[in-house]
Amino acid sequence: MSFKNSVKKFFGIKTEEEIKKQKTPKEKVKEFIESLLFAGIAAFFIITFIVQNTRIPTGSMEDTILVGDFVLVNKFIYGPESPKYIPFTQIEIPHFRLPALRDPHRGDIVVFEFPGMRDQVKADELGVNYVKRCIGTPGDTVQVIHNVVYVNHKMFPVPSHIKYLSEYETPPGTINPRIFPKGMPWNEDNYGPIVIPKKGYKIRLDTSNVEQWEITIDREYGRRVVAVKDGVVTIEGKPVTSYTFKKDYYFMMGDNRDDSLDSRFWGFVPRDNVEGEAFITLFSWDRDIPFTDFFRLIGSIRPDRILLLLH
Repeated sequence: MSFKNSVKKFFGIKTEEEIKKQKTPKEKVKEFIESLLFAGIAAFFIITFIVQNTRIPTGSMEDTILVGDFVLVNKFIYGPESPKYIPFTQIEIPHFRLPALRDPHRGDIVVFEFPGMRDQVKADELGVNYVKRCIGTPGDTVQVIHNVVYVNHKMFPVPSHIKYLSEYETPPGTINPRIFPKGMPWNEDNYGPIVIPKKGYKIRLDTSNVEQWEITIDREYGRRVVAVKDGVVTIEGKPVTSYTFKKDYYFMMGDNRDDSLDSRFWGFVPRDNVEGEAFITLFSWDRDIPFTDFFRLIGSIRPDRILLLLH
């Protein structure tokens, strides 16, 4: 074999002899199947570990992200993770996470697996992703005063596209029974202060505050473990007076503050539920228009949102 052909072979370039050689139908089919298999493996690797497209179904992040936006998610930055469930099922499988470039920062637009409603240890449907803005990181103290968010007693930077549907706030002292944690005398417009747990954070635990912490502790175990018996708090049947958290947690809120089901209502997001950072709008149109109305659907494309960086 000539030096020229050797170089071509090394880089996967077909030699003149290979081009001239006529392939049999069987060889063509084999080559086609191999190409499909390679493309499938490459796509699976990219979607699982690097970047993924997700469609926005709700308006909780308006006007930063609109319903109908197709958003690219950087999964590599927070540590890509192998699939948690068998595709198209809710059957959990062993999985692993690669090292992260960094953890979520305050202000990041984060994609995460929904942990469940306020009183649920697990969500009804596993593997459902939400998109919200990270307001607080492990160890932070979050508070909302007259619709203004404070983190560690400093005003949180106001997102450029923040949205309020109501011009009136729910006044302090008005209790929203749906608020997290259960039993706290807060509402969505006047909330907290609340401390976000971090790994190694130790709290006192007794009958006066067990309702505030029990669902987060139960979620760490993946089942109901906290109970009160004869005025004594127990975990897995053993009396306790304190608890040390095993995970880092985050507090998430939507930019559409009056129409966002977020941490104010269902609680903290554990670090292992974080999937990635939403960083660019790839494409956008009106998702309420059916595909059968093709021309009206095409006419609803929002050119100003194509390849729009999110911040």
